[in-house]
Amino acid sequence: MSFSFTATLPLSRHAVDRDNDARAEPDLFERLWADAGTRALPLWHGKVLLAEPSDGTPRLRLLAPGDLPTAVASAVRVYLGRSLDTAAAEPVGTPLVAVPLSDEQATLLEPDESQWVGLRDYATVLSDRDTGILTESLGILHWHDSHPHCPRCGAATNVTTGGWVRHCPVDGSQVFPRTDAAVIVLITDDRDRVLLGSNAMWEANRYSLLAGFVEPGESFESAVVREVFEESGMRVADPVYRGSQPWPFPASIMVGFTARLADGQLSDGLVPDGTEILDLRWFSRAELADPDNGIMLPGPSSIARALIDDWLARPELPGV
Repeated sequence: MSFSFTATLPLSRHAVDRDNDARAEPDLFERLWADAGTRALPLWHGKVLLAEPSDGTPRLRLLAPGDLPTAVASAVRVYLGRSLDTAAAEPVGTPLVAVPLSDEQATLLEPDESQWVGLRDYATVLSDRDTGILTESLGILHWHDSHPHCPRCGAATNVTTGGWVRHCPVDGSQVFPRTDAAVIVLITDDRDRVLLGSNAMWEANRYSLLAGFVEPGESFESAVVREVFEESGMRVADPVYRGSQPWPFPASIMVGFTARLADGQLSDGLVPDGTEILDLRWFSRAELADPDNGIMLPGPSSIARALIDDWLARPELPGV
């Protein structure tokens, strides 16, 4: 299978060896904090700081452990792995650790809140390594925030295994990070138009592809067919996998598909569900390419935008 499409997705980029074996070391963080080469990525409410670029290219601000604020001890640290980026300021093999900061720590490090920036704004301009470790950090730290207690007995859990497991001291169970799978699909009709919907939580002129979470006991392909019908009343066929991208807002993996209207399904039978989707429209390439159409498309860091751009770049079908 070709991964050429996945390679174009901003949040699927990476240049880190996650170094799973090292996570099991009982004194991992003591060793890393004693290593002058270790670099920590400080995060505050899911945001990071950028280093002053020498060449105009934004990069993450990484700190030696001794340069982190120590006013409030962090209960969670996550070993991200070792850098593989030959173009980074840090040498290949540099250990990288995510460290969430308290409000007090963040203020000590950078009191100007405007200097703290998010992944959505910089995903397309950061390097493969920096985008990868920021995506990795957000996903695992969101999980820690939402799973501080044992799901069996409710006891507070302890962070172990380099930040990748939470252990219950009462019943001895282990809790592992979770990722919620969601499908997203670019649907075309017999006129080679694409179906876009406007979500109830968006501005009236913002449109994107239809998407939804995979339910228990359901394949990705079945989820595509079900979600499209639930949100639009359309029956689709031939779901074709294109690629996937982590979406740590807070804990998803977006699995991208294309599909076509099923035989006998008329494109004029659109029925928005009225709850999630308030409006549905078919768009031709010319309509979406028109700079004066007033339509807001998904941001450049999303797989939705990548699927739309890929469709826009294809030649129109003959006779359409």
